[in-house]
Amino acid sequence: MNFSEDTIIDVKGLVKNYGSFKAVNGVHFQVHNGEIFGLLGPNGAGKTTTLEMLVGLRKPDEGTAIIGTHDILRELTKVKEIIGVQLQSTSLFDLLTVEEILQMYASFYPSHIPISPLIDDMLLTEKRKSRIKGLSGGQKQRLAIALALVHDPHVVFLDEPTTGLDPQARRTLWDIVLQLKNKGKTIVLTTHYMDEAHILCDRIAIMDQGELIALDTPTQLVKSLQSDSALEFRVLQEEEFIDFSSIEGVKKVGKQSDVHMLYSDHLQKTLTSLIHFATEKNLQLVDIQTRTATLEDVFIHMTGRSLREA
Repeated sequence: MNFSEDTIIDVKGLVKNYGSFKAVNGVHFQVHNGEIFGLLGPNGAGKTTTLEMLVGLRKPDEGTAIIGTHDILRELTKVKEIIGVQLQSTSLFDLLTVEEILQMYASFYPSHIPISPLIDDMLLTEKRKSRIKGLSGGQKQRLAIALALVHDPHVVFLDEPTTGLDPQARRTLWDIVLQLKNKGKTIVLTTHYMDEAHILCDRIAIMDQGELIALDTPTQLVKSLQSDSALEFRVLQEEEFIDFSSIEGVKKVGKQSDVHMLYSDHLQKTLTSLIHFATEKNLQLVDIQTRTATLEDVFIHMTGRSLREA
């Protein structure tokens, strides 16, 4: 099959209902050939349900999608030939070794890639003869990705691949994902980690409450705030609404719980102006912090909630 076309996945109005609850509500997007495409959002946003519809685990109530040249509803068997899937919880045969389970999965396909280099690529060389039950969480996740790759798919779906992993295991897996892209794979991953999405993804679709609310590159999404920096602080004994929008350099204002956020492209001027403003208004500012604007700020601006709290 020829994958030279730029668009490898074309999602058209996917809807999934559970009774009166819309888990996914009319999602449209395209994935470019050879990119890492992220579905970013809090738990319950509809990311996993969207992925499960694309790979044939759930049937859409409305809409469809094309993967490669095949419709996920009418040509699911052909779709499965060109995709590999790693799910959040993959049930493995604990008493088999790493090598044995890969050989077993390979036997399910008419053709497969060599097992030994795949084990090496997933950094499991020293564990090839080890039983699965003795692997760490990160090793099991890398094995799950290896199983998804054994038939050499063009498109790889990764569902929350680093959830529950320690920081070192997460970074190891990030390196593996980037290596897959370098080998020409198209990768669709779901995540609720903003740093993961920012580092790995060429483009990000932000989902919330079943809907796609933004789609762009990480850089452009952050630029949509029209600011490079964020300034956070609290006000002691705050009793009424305070309008901070007139402070010099402020492009947008926000508030999360009792924390005020000012987005600025002139941080020093904004900080100086804020201090003068507080003095004039007799406000006591505490916990003042400055930082670079992030995807978390984009989500807060669009929803009024933090990714961590949503």
